[in-house]
Amino acid sequence: MKKAIYFMLLSAVCFTVMNLFVKYLAHFGGGQLVLFRAFGSLFFTMSYLLWHKIPILGNQKTLLISRGLVGVTSMGLFFMSVNYLPIGSAVSLRYLSPIFATILAVVFLKEYVKPIQWLFFAMAFGGVLMIKGFDSNINTFGFLLILGSAVFSGLVYVLINKIGTKDHPVVIVNYFMWISLFVGGILSLFNWKTPQGIEWVLLLSLGVFGYFGQLFMTKAFQSQATNKIVSLKYVEVLFTMVAGVFWFSDSYPIFSILGTLLVIAGLILNIWYRNK
Repeated sequence: MKKAIYFMLLSAVCFTVMNLFVKYLAHFGGGQLVLFRAFGSLFFTMSYLLWHKIPILGNQKTLLISRGLVGVTSMGLFFMSVNYLPIGSAVSLRYLSPIFATILAVVFLKEYVKPIQWLFFAMAFGGVLMIKGFDSNINTFGFLLILGSAVFSGLVYVLINKIGTKDHPVVIVNYFMWISLFVGGILSLFNWKTPQGIEWVLLLSLGVFGYFGQLFMTKAFQSQATNKIVSLKYVEVLFTMVAGVFWFSDSYPIFSILGTLLVIAGLILNIWYRNK
């Protein structure tokens, strides 16, 4: 149990650092950020697959490509949104993805949702309305971008569910990264900005922190205490908000903070009740 908590907190720290670097480097544009995020992670995914002699192309190519395209869309929209939103707000709103995933699973996979879960979803969306309605820093265009990111992120969950265990998890991520590299590379051609000095390191580190954030979270979920530690992944929101205040001088009205807590509470209650 203690090891699972450590892994989850390490994951939150890695994702927080990545979020902060994304915000700091936002002037490079979504396409270039996607390109470097993918390039930094491919070193690890390709090394793993080659070392363990796992077929890189996988078994379900259509689903794997679809997951990659949907994933890069979600990531690109998130990277674009931080130009318009405080980084803590962007991260908290993106965490609506499990709700969209559940709704999409009901539509496409015919999954059953317990009635009380809809109450928890309403609680989370009530929090969103508080964030949007009481925080003057929430730009409408940025708000729409991050909601779009959350919807596509929810669709990622549905596609991963469809892929199931017929393809290795690293194969799935590797497809995602190669497609992101391709899409990000094309988009970067239209608005390329040459990094200077330390910016090269920070851009490449996006993929490193993103990879290890995912790795530590996976290790935490592999423990026997998943239901007890899953709520700790939302610590990333708290870490990012606090760091954003100090690094970027972000400010959050009290109702925006309460709205964020309401979103997190709705999501945690949904996870807790679903796993009962």
